[in-house]
Amino acid sequence: MRLHELDRLPDGLLELNSAELATHLQGPTLIHLPGEREQPLFVSVLIHGNEPVGWDAVRLLLRQSIERHGHLRLPRAMSLFIGNVHAAAANARHLPDQPDFNRVWPGADTPASPAHTLMAQVVERMAQRQVFASIDLHNNTGTNPHYACVNLVDNRYLHLARLFSRTVVFFVRPKGVQSQAMSRLCPATTLECGRVGDRHGVEHAREFIDACLHLAEVPDQALPPQDVDLFHTVAQVTIPEHVSFGFPPHDAQLILSPELERFNFRELPAGASFARIRDGGHVVVRDEHGRDVSDRFFAVDDGELKLREPAMPSMLTADATVIRQDCLCYLMERFSHHLPHRH
Repeated sequence: MRLHELDRLPDGLLELNSAELATHLQGPTLIHLPGEREQPLFVSVLIHGNEPVGWDAVRLLLRQSIERHGHLRLPRAMSLFIGNVHAAAANARHLPDQPDFNRVWPGADTPASPAHTLMAQVVERMAQRQVFASIDLHNNTGTNPHYACVNLVDNRYLHLARLFSRTVVFFVRPKGVQSQAMSRLCPATTLECGRVGDRHGVEHAREFIDACLHLAEVPDQALPPQDVDLFHTVAQVTIPEHVSFGFPPHDAQLILSPELERFNFRELPAGASFARIRDGGHVVVRDEHGRDVSDRFFAVDDGELKLREPAMPSMLTADATVIRQDCLCYLMERFSHHLPHRH
């Protein structure tokens, strides 16, 4: 695995959907496009191969620019990183012999691999180019609102995220994500743009990229508290590999509620039921420091897995593959009282 770096768009690339990119690109590719302002906006797409919203939004934006001006003309330079094209061809988050491309950026706690080296090279290139801001675009598999994530509670990072959505999530785990690595260089955000195939998600992402390209600077003024709903990811919930799970009417050690996706971004009370438990079924909950806090958040009551204390889940999905490859969900708390004060 090596980084392919280009200073122009390959002919015909914008005509290809995400599944077709591997026919023109040999692997992860960083494309530097010129603009009126030299400091580039860094945009990463297809970090997960089955989440095409970023590529669809970039395609739309660049094609509109060419149609409008007769050639590609951007208000700011853009460095476009196209990630896992081979997984995209298979409509997979990542291939079985690959790591998750959003767990291998500098700061990762996963075992070293060629993918880790490649992402470190990307960060180094963008540091050399004095990157202006960073955007990483994703789809959700479950029913979630459009929202933005940051890894620092900082005015500029919050302004960038708020430009996409008033719903902003702050997290420090998982490690090795793109936004965390890029946040050491510039304001950075991850965008969650709804389900695959949602045209509103593509248009919303296109509008956001376009707005960022037109920014002269990212404001450093504090946001009014009423302008943003800030949440903090306090824990990740996973299902151990040896525990079977499913949804009714399937039989398993962990029979998940068919209503799970409706819980996303809802403040659930203690006692809310996530699953029926049998034959040793259980989940593992780890806080942002990696500590096992399963007993703090969940208890088994009359054969049901229930919350011990109020919490707000995100990224709950009925997609069993995503649950296995990533997690069941994250648990959040309101965090708006941590917004920087206005002077």
